[in-house]
Amino acid sequence: MTGLVMFLDGLDTQAISFVAPAVAREWSLPVAALGPIFSASIVGLMIGYLVLSPLAHRIGHRKLVIAATALFGVFTVLCAVAGNETQLIALRLLTGAGLGAAIPSAVALASEFAPARRRSTFVMLIYCWLALGFVAASLISGAVIPAWGWRPLFVLGGILPLLLALVLLRLLPDSPSYLLPRDAARARATLRRLDPDLDPTTRVLPAERASGAAGASARTRSPLIELFRRHWLVSTALLWIAFMLNLGVFYAVQSWLPTILGRLGHAPSTAVLATALTTIGGIVAALVIGPSMDRRGPFGTLGVVYLLGAVFVSMLAFAVTGESWLVLGAAFLAGTCVTGGQMSVVALATVLYPPRIRPTGVGWALGIGRIGGILGPLLVGFALGGGTAPRTVFVVMGVVLLVASGAVMALARVSRTVRTDARRADSAGSSAAGSDAARTVAVTGD
Repeated sequence: MTGLVMFLDGLDTQAISFVAPAVAREWSLPVAALGPIFSASIVGLMIGYLVLSPLAHRIGHRKLVIAATALFGVFTVLCAVAGNETQLIALRLLTGAGLGAAIPSAVALASEFAPARRRSTFVMLIYCWLALGFVAASLISGAVIPAWGWRPLFVLGGILPLLLALVLLRLLPDSPSYLLPRDAARARATLRRLDPDLDPTTRVLPAERASGAAGASARTRSPLIELFRRHWLVSTALLWIAFMLNLGVFYAVQSWLPTILGRLGHAPSTAVLATALTTIGGIVAALVIGPSMDRRGPFGTLGVVYLLGAVFVSMLAFAVTGESWLVLGAAFLAGTCVTGGQMSVVALATVLYPPRIRPTGVGWALGIGRIGGILGPLLVGFALGGGTAPRTVFVVMGVVLLVASGAVMALARVSRTVRTDARRADSAGSSAAGSDAARTVAVTGD
């Protein structure tokens, strides 16, 4: 169910890229007018990530995922009746807010139900649905827009999330960690679905109560404030750096690769296929990177992914002036680490943060990362406009991924310190639990 939310999120996010040219023709808009339409969705996503996703702490993942899915469904349908550019920009802003609110809670909810030993794999697979939504957007747009125009595409893109919201309303479970202090009966019913042998006499406590007063005190603080307190401050800063650098390269490649290839004389079909292969490469890589993060550790695996990404993107710098098959092969390899790295860093965030602050941590990392996503294409545009050779641009992107690898390696060292402190606190809490420990289970989301 969370995968379907991500799929429709990706479908709606990418569809505007194919709708915009048809809108411009119908309304006789200049090319420059398309910029605000694209930007409205990005701004809306940031609002969803930064402002709406922390609401999961108050209303729970389930309610937020359902509400956000219904929200972007309603506003997508309304886009179909937009009468002018201003209305479409406003509606895309509101749609983007719903899209941005859904992703962190969908990822956090899936990660909480995933076995700890396979969490990275689960999150990577969930994120693959988002990438598949991007691919589906191109296929559906190619069939719908030439036959019926751009408005039916918005109708379809809005009705599907509304239908899914009805399914989620009936079937989607909520987080046991969220339910325990509020509705112990529902939490216990959910846990018995996971473990039918759970003893009915077992006390089930939130992790904060099981680990003593220090954890209970932490629960009274806002998850957003928690991201900037003590040990989480450095971890959060390093994670944001990795997100911004990765998204900067990702959007720069997605935005400029077709144009660069066209200027260098490659056929339009080669440019389109090369760009698609950067996404397909990430999906294929996720099947390898996720299990590797679980078995060998998330930090070391992602650090290596970024190192390989630096090599593959630099290879792309030399391949763009070569034969088409060389371009396609280099684009696929670059995508395995650039697109695959983006999926991996989201999985890393779910491993890094504990359940209570996980949706806020993931949401803010995605939101702040969009700063890199905005700056990356702009800086590449300035560089190319100033006469910088495409080869140099791609080499610089490779260096950026080297810096991202360094940030992840530094984050690994900080994380070890944080986890050591957490284990000491948990040991102290366990000692205080005394004779009740044998009949008590702590729900940690881990």
